[in-house]
Amino acid sequence: MPATRPERVLILGIGNVLWADEGFGVRCVEEMAETCALPDGVSLLDGGTQGLYLLPFLEEADALIVFDAIDFGYAPGTLKVLRDEDVPAFMGAKKMSLHQTGFQDVIATAQFLGRCPERLTLIGCQPVELEDYGGGLRPAVDAQIAPAIAEAVAELARWGIAVTPGRTAAEDLADQAIRRGAYEQGRPPADTACRIGDARFFPGAEKEPA
Repeated sequence: MPATRPERVLILGIGNVLWADEGFGVRCVEEMAETCALPDGVSLLDGGTQGLYLLPFLEEADALIVFDAIDFGYAPGTLKVLRDEDVPAFMGAKKMSLHQTGFQDVIATAQFLGRCPERLTLIGCQPVELEDYGGGLRPAVDAQIAPAIAEAVAELARWGIAVTPGRTAAEDLADQAIRRGAYEQGRPPADTACRIGDARFFPGAEKEPA
């Protein structure tokens, strides 16, 4: 691994905020924008589920930090950090959803083209619940946002990049309408808007919402 300070760092949150804990990565970058003053050369991006559309962003970065909900097979809410060659290898080992397949392809394509960031760090959280369309983060996953951001700040420090408390203007985050505050306040409660599917079509949908 190169010892020099990376000039261009991308901090990326991926996932789908509509599927409960799948939104962990996106909520992390949103919170980081509100609580951290990032220096020039460090940018935040809500990558959603865009897959290969993220390739140009990776090609422009010297180092990449990714927040994501990952099925590690651990206890729900467990946080884990992976680096460099372990990142694409692990993301391809046990996928929870289509966005992970897509992001593994993004990394593989960037490597094939010789344009992958020299440093890769994945900060992942084991989800509690995914099958809740329109649901928010579960408490055990929500509680890991601050520790995940602390891991990212520590990683930046290891790269020679100092972060101070404050805010960062980030143009590449989600529209305000689906930021966490608006999303949580605007959606109807589970007892009036079923988010687990129609029992006639989805096995297990008759269970009570979490």
